Amino acid sequence: MVERIILNCISDGVLTIDLLGNIQYVNKAMQELLGYPESELIGKRCERFIRSNICASEDCILRRSLAKRENISNYETFVVNSEGRRVPVNINTDLLYDEAGNLIGIVEVFRDISQLKELKERLTEVYQFGNIITKDRRMKEILAILPSVAQSKSTVLIQGESGTGKELIAKAIHNNSLRKDKPFIAVNCAAIPETLIESELFGHVKGAFTGAYQDRMGRFELANHGTIFLDEIADMSLSTQAKLLRVIQEERFERVGGSKTIAVDVHFIAATNKNLLRAVKEGHFREDLYYRISVFPVTLPPLRDRKEDIPLLITYFIDKFNKETGKSINNIAPQAMKVFMNYFYPGNIRELGNIIEHAFVCSRGNTILPEHLPKELVYAEERLEIAPEGSSLNRVEKEWILSVLEKSMWRYQEAAKRLGISRTTLWRKLKAYGLTPEKSRVH
Repeated sequence: MVERIILNCISDGVLTIDLLGNIQYVNKAMQELLGYPESELIGKRCERFIRSNICASEDCILRRSLAKRENISNYETFVVNSEGRRVPVNINTDLLYDEAGNLIGIVEVFRDISQLKELKERLTEVYQFGNIITKDRRMKEILAILPSVAQSKSTVLIQGESGTGKELIAKAIHNNSLRKDKPFIAVNCAAIPETLIESELFGHVKGAFTGAYQDRMGRFELANHGTIFLDEIADMSLSTQAKLLRVIQEERFERVGGSKTIAVDVHFIAATNKNLLRAVKEGHFREDLYYRISVFPVTLPPLRDRKEDIPLLITYFIDKFNKETGKSINNIAPQAMKVFMNYFYPGNIRELGNIIEHAFVCSRGNTILPEHLPKELVYAEERLEIAPEGSSLNRVEKEWILSVLEKSMWRYQEAAKRLGISRTTLWRKLKAYGLTPEKSRVH
């Protein structure tokens, strides 16, 4: 009795079959999957109701398990329900023995994977360039022109929020260019101290400064004949910007402390999560450098504005982490998918990947459930459901960031990690929303 109650509580369909192929037990999930009540199923031949492509054939799961005395794992097929609809399923089997050790039948567990199948089928409808996939109209327009950009040497400026895939775009341009067999050198300008940025970019000679014990090549030399990608270029000082402008225009430079002029041939791509035109007007970025690097500007939309891409990206990350972890997650519970679709992703695609990885760590089965997601996401879903009608996206994001900061006791590094964004991005949002500990609701 207890066993039946437990089996009726699980979401997978379970049935037991005797050695003659007659159904002996079905749980509620299996009845719902097939569309028949228990009274019509018990004692009947399984192939009458399963109606799969493997029934009544030599590939029958039951026959295979009984003949080889082995269990079957993760077998993908379909069942036909009472309405005639084919439902893709994943099947696992286990042999049943009585107390004397005699084989008496088999138990089969059916998992509905129709949702994941649907997501994978959508991949055939998308536009793909390199490793980038999309159904979003604006992204399709961007990707459609990138092959031509890749064949040119025009400078490219990629703008967009943190985590929108700026480096992925840069790599796709490089990998589809005539320089694809040459180096692709990426530099995060925000991660390098201002005192070292020139040495990192242009190299230095021995004795140029304290600690310069030998000559060293810079990133531009390393990228020669290839592509150099400068991320967060807006974080450069004006003096470094002036030197960078000269390199881009003249394709030559000197190492720090050196007098020898070095020629270089690179395809230059820059990226930033800031509004460079505004930075130019405010005097933080050189106007001449801005127009020199933005021959071909690309602005990537945030993930919250391309919701139709979320299922595609979820499928991509599930496949990725299945390969990396050896797991076989192949389904997402409807309530979990609702959370995914309603969340506003301040960390964009990078954050979505982190969320899926978190779910892989927490999941012990084949389905991602709401409880496998970070608590912050579920909390955000609850706040969204009770938000007043007409609430702006900025207001929801501001409230969400504030709630995470309060839970983190205003520890910025921890809050940024929970939000799936960099600390720099968090600081920028705090400034934009005017959030300070003094304005917190919790004291």
